[in-house]
Amino acid sequence: MNYELQITNYELMSVNPIFNPKGDDSTETRKAWFGNTTNLMQLNDVRYSWAIGLYQQMRENFWIPQKLDITQDVVDYWNLTPEERRAYNGILAYLTFLDSVQTCNIPHLKSAITAPEISLCMAEQISQEGMHNQSYQYIIETIVPTENRAAVYDFWRTDSVLFSRCEFIAGLYQNYVDKPTHENYFVALLADYLLEGMYFYNGFIFFYNLASRMLMPGSADIFKMINRDELSHVRLFQKLIPEAMQVFPHSRDRVYEMFDSAVQHECNWTNHIIGNNILGITEASTEQYTKYLANIRLRAIGLDYLYPEAKYLKSPYTHLERFSDTKKEAHTKANFFEAGVTSYVMSSGISGWDEI
Repeated sequence: MNYELQITNYELMSVNPIFNPKGDDSTETRKAWFGNTTNLMQLNDVRYSWAIGLYQQMRENFWIPQKLDITQDVVDYWNLTPEERRAYNGILAYLTFLDSVQTCNIPHLKSAITAPEISLCMAEQISQEGMHNQSYQYIIETIVPTENRAAVYDFWRTDSVLFSRCEFIAGLYQNYVDKPTHENYFVALLADYLLEGMYFYNGFIFFYNLASRMLMPGSADIFKMINRDELSHVRLFQKLIPEAMQVFPHSRDRVYEMFDSAVQHECNWTNHIIGNNILGITEASTEQYTKYLANIRLRAIGLDYLYPEAKYLKSPYTHLERFSDTKKEAHTKANFFEAGVTSYVMSSGISGWDEI
């Protein structure tokens, strides 16, 4: 898509007015960014048709954590090794941070979106991030003993590696908030894709690994629902990033640098909290899986592999894929490893908003 408006790195991003009566929401003039929107949700004739099915799918994914039974996990928690309990607590703290920062960050990115169908998807994402935080609280308050809960909530304060991890992730977002230039917007958008597409998944693997050993099955059930939501967020940014690369000045070398940095940070954290101390997970498998994720996320936005070695083109955890399958409970198959989500409920056959 070619945009007539020429922009530079140093211009400030515009924020949509609450109401712009002089706007034009016609399909021909509608743009993801820098459109002249009225800021009304006129969804009868959309430009980005992919957003129709994605939003409907996100709505179909609605679930409530309290409906999932985690009573067995209360007993299993004490059957974990000390290393597994530490990892359980630390990963919960990390995932709580990730969804918390998303709840704060997405509105900043959304405020510059001028296509209402895309804005609607981002609004639903914010809602889902809030649900995920409620899920973590439900797990902590139900499973973790009362005297240990504060330590889980404050893990980021007491663990220097996690604190550094949190500062790094939040810093890329804060740069845009402090200085909302076009360059910083693109970086924040890409950082969001890295978070949604890479940072959750070593944590998910930990919980699926426990479930494969008949431990903490309720936790795994909750995380596969969160997993399914996150894949829809990945899909949203897989659509936005290629378009953003056509709109915003950027360097492909910077994109690869951000991916490589994300891999290093993620491996460092995962090896710190899991390392070689959990049956079924090693530092070597963590590196292979994290680089594998980076490769498939890059290919999904039209870029080449960053790690072309054969071992980084496949996942070491394919045997755990069945634990991310929510088809039986929610009629939805989430392909955890390829980041594609296919709904079997309502999405097929929809050609416009008037049919929903």
